[in-house]
Amino acid sequence: MAGACQLVVAIDGPAGSGKSTVGAEVAKRLGALYFDTGVVYRVLALLALERGIAPDDADRLAQLAQNLSIRVGPPSVQDGRLYDVWLDGRDVTWAIRTPEIDRLASLVSAHPPVRRALLRLQRELARNGRVVIAGRDIGTVVMPEAPVKIWLHASLEERARRRQRDLARRGIVRSPEEIVAELADRDRRDATRAIAPMRPAEDAVIIDTDDRTIEEVVETVLAVVRERCECANHGSDSAGVAPLAAP
Repeated sequence: MAGACQLVVAIDGPAGSGKSTVGAEVAKRLGALYFDTGVVYRVLALLALERGIAPDDADRLAQLAQNLSIRVGPPSVQDGRLYDVWLDGRDVTWAIRTPEIDRLASLVSAHPPVRRALLRLQRELARNGRVVIAGRDIGTVVMPEAPVKIWLHASLEERARRRQRDLARRGIVRSPEEIVAELADRDRRDATRAIAPMRPAEDAVIIDTDDRTIEEVVETVLAVVRERCECANHGSDSAGVAPLAAP
């Protein structure tokens, strides 16, 4: 790449496959920014819920998306969060991580007008130089030119166990059966939506995270980065999570 060193690592995969945990650690090792694009859909879902906007009202959701005021920054509280998420000046980091918002985020993200409204915001952050960006359509839609594309895979049962464990840490008790059903339903919606369906990019490296430690998966991703991008060996002072403001 000409000019400034640009490193974009796109990490895609279904809910519970390890994108956030792995992505954040990979970004830390590379001195890169980390951004989970699911944040913008979660924030939109939360705001729509608070304002009484139905998840099937595509027009009103798109209008809401165009005027989102979001900031994402380094974690200010050591409570397990990977970053802070602020909406209109209030911390919504954990408010957007409830099972209800999980369900609503998948519904609102299925609308083409909503995805178009938020696409520019995601691309602007991804072009900040060195970034690890996680989602479900990063390698196929948001940053198809990314030199490194990773698809994390995990079985439905393993993903459910991880989600149950994460919820339990926050005092939320759910049965394994409930979580399996919710994840399967979300997989179906994400994979069959009309625009930007969830699927691996043709040139993505697929990594199965079942029965593998976080460190093993991180090292595998880093090996792919070193192989595909010379920028991986260049230093950077941009570690952390960049502030993000919606236009």
